[in-house]
Amino acid sequence: QVQLVESGGGLVQAGGSLQLSCAASGRTFSARGMGWFRQAPGKEREFVAAISGSGTSTWYVDFVKGRFTISRDNAKSTVYLQMRSLKPEDTAVYYCALKDFYSTEYYHTRSYEYWGQGTQVTVSS
Repeated sequence: QVQLVESGGGLVQAGGSLQLSCAASGRTFSARGMGWFRQAPGKEREFVAAISGSGTSTWYVDFVKGRFTISRDNAKSTVYLQMRSLKPEDTAVYYCALKDFYSTEYYHTRSYEYWGQGTQVTVSS
């Protein structure tokens, strides 16, 4: 069984920065892609960023490109999301997720097998 535990959320002013972390248990972490999603009140969960198992490939949704950076440390079984130039519309619960072995889409929730409990990010204007 895999467990994902997010941390690093909080309240920040617009223009500020936060770094989210997601620590994973389980022996297959380095072989599997990881993703970050977010869900604002009344909205569907949406893709934010993803990274391949090796860390050599990354994907971002357009509205975070240039502001967010996903990275991973396989030795620590941890994935990070560095968020800069935060905007009020970035306010949401952020979830990390562990991708399954066979899906090729990194953008869809159905490609992910395990999810963390979420961490709240609130950006004030």
